[in-house]
Amino acid sequence: MTVHETDVLVIGSGIAGLSFALKVAGPARVVVVTKKQRADSSTNWAQGGIAAVIGDDDRPELHVRDTLAAGAGLCHADVVAGLVRDGPARIRELIDWGVRFSEEAGGRLSLGREGGHSRRRIVHAADRTGREIERALLAAVEADPAIEVFEDHIAVDLLVGEDPSTGERRCAGALVLDRRTGELVRFHAGWTMLATGGFGRAYRHTTNPDIAVGDGVAMAYRAGAAVMNLEFVQFHPTALYPAEGRAVLISEAVRGEGAVLRRIDGKPLMEGVHPLGSLATRDVVARTIAMTLRERGDPYVHLDLSPIPAETVERRFPYIFAECLERGIDIRREPIPVVPAAHYACGGVRTDEFGRTTIAGLLAAGEVACTGVHGANRLASNSLLEAVVFSHRAAERVREEVRATPCPAEPPCPTGRQGPDPEAGTRWEARGAALRDLMWECAGIVRSDELLARAEHRLRAMKRETELEFAAMLPDARLVELRNLIETSLLVVRSARWRRESRGLHYTIDHPYRDNERYLRDTVIERRQDP
Repeated sequence: MTVHETDVLVIGSGIAGLSFALKVAGPARVVVVTKKQRADSSTNWAQGGIAAVIGDDDRPELHVRDTLAAGAGLCHADVVAGLVRDGPARIRELIDWGVRFSEEAGGRLSLGREGGHSRRRIVHAADRTGREIERALLAAVEADPAIEVFEDHIAVDLLVGEDPSTGERRCAGALVLDRRTGELVRFHAGWTMLATGGFGRAYRHTTNPDIAVGDGVAMAYRAGAAVMNLEFVQFHPTALYPAEGRAVLISEAVRGEGAVLRRIDGKPLMEGVHPLGSLATRDVVARTIAMTLRERGDPYVHLDLSPIPAETVERRFPYIFAECLERGIDIRREPIPVVPAAHYACGGVRTDEFGRTTIAGLLAAGEVACTGVHGANRLASNSLLEAVVFSHRAAERVREEVRATPCPAEPPCPTGRQGPDPEAGTRWEARGAALRDLMWECAGIVRSDELLARAEHRLRAMKRETELEFAAMLPDARLVELRNLIETSLLVVRSARWRRESRGLHYTIDHPYRDNERYLRDTVIERRQDP
């Protein structure tokens, strides 16, 4: 088996992984592994922008207040305060790396507004902010000789061993599959950063790219790391209907500019539901849409852009305008049909404010991590901010202790010797489709005790079947992803079953109210608790 030695291993090539790599490179040799092409990440599809206190009428305490209100009592207030405080510096840093944000006349940054925000504070690059950030960061990485990128390499499991100097269990890198050759490769590292994104592909409708199957959560959990708050899955209220495959996201910034949600019969959807109307937080809007569609039998609701001047629509939302026009919808003159789609995981691998997980040597940042910032519901455009702030903090700690020699690692997970049978691919595809339908119906926007119990029973059966195949067969990227998707989905359902209340993104018809007496705390799962 080929072995690569490095100081720092980064798994994932989105904003968290790339910005972290750029900051530790130099003192450290850095390897970035990404399972497809380096630009394939959720960052690349982010439309809205990055929230930061930059406007003259804004103050840090207002951003903190808005974040805490969205988080429904579960945000870690001290971590939120640090996030907001560090935001402007991280924006300036992105600009220094070459990110071209939209500007107004005079060179001031253009600031948008999204649901839950009391001020215009969303720094953006038209409606393709993620793509612009990814472009700039990839260019900076390519120019850095201390960073080596391995494309088409999918991490299979983390390597963990006993640190001889401390006696504690420490992450020593990862076992990785080269998708091009089918070869297993060991990457040994003193520090490992998980920046693998979320798990939107666990659901039938999602705005996430194909790569978002929960790899980081599943690997960290199998290695013994704690995971937290996985029941809180954010469904974006407005994906272009029909939302097949990777749904086309209609940014919340459209509503920030004045667009109004309406039922098909023209009645304003959010009237009387929330004081902010169509700019209510995503959990409220998505749940209102889902219940309206269920009650009325309508296939979608309308997003009416008529309050926005036509020239503003074309200038501010060129990507959305082009995507809709390609489908025969001129959003300057007619409403957009929209439905909710799985969008963002508020929970993930448990970390502290420096990106450290419960396993020494293992870090996590971005959507795969749970820092406590988002609580039970993410405030719009806080996600990219969280990624750059906490990857920066993690990098500062690693630079203080670059570990050139990783600790000895335990043998990698066993793999079989037989190749997939001719029908394996079809079987795995069908199992993945069944999982997505199951999660959509039983662990989606509206849940119940019965539905969650049904989901856990079926997911455990899927897990047994898949683990047997994984142990018997030669490594296969399709099976690796399916295994991770099942593991992560099961953790989501187990977390949701524990929380017998409704809070933020977790809504269950059997427990429709908040219970602050018993559930005003995080949901933490560790492998030793696994039945």
